[in-house]
Amino acid sequence: MRFQTRSRDDVQLDMTPLVDVVFLLLIFFMLSTSLSVNPGIKIDLPKASAEQVKKKKTTLRVAIEPGGRIFLEGKKLSLEQLREKFKVVGKEHGDEALVVIEADKKVYHGLVVKVMDAAKSAGLNKLAIATQPNEE
Repeated sequence: MRFQTRSRDDVQLDMTPLVDVVFLLLIFFMLSTSLSVNPGIKIDLPKASAEQVKKKKTTLRVAIEPGGRIFLEGKKLSLEQLREKFKVVGKEHGDEALVVIEADKKVYHGLVVKVMDAAKSAGLNKLAIATQPNEE
């Protein structure tokens, strides 16, 4: 008795769905990493025509919201905690550090002065106030 042997076609894996999934993952990670730095802090900066300050190696960003909440590099702090952080940075970096104050235009001037005073008393003498450029 003679059996028929069937010729087997080579079985191949379809790569199209795998490539689709890889591209979707790539797009997801690209979009999720390009979000803003401080999305939870809402600050409406005042406008000015002064030139931009060059960023230094040690730059501390202090954000002040209209309600008086203070953030250092995105972390909420009280004024006393901010003073302590300034003292630590002042001892390490001294005159090399730059403090950039990003205060909303509705924040009371007195709170901005208190933050500036905390920086000065910690030995941080280089201060800058962030603004938006004028549209002229």
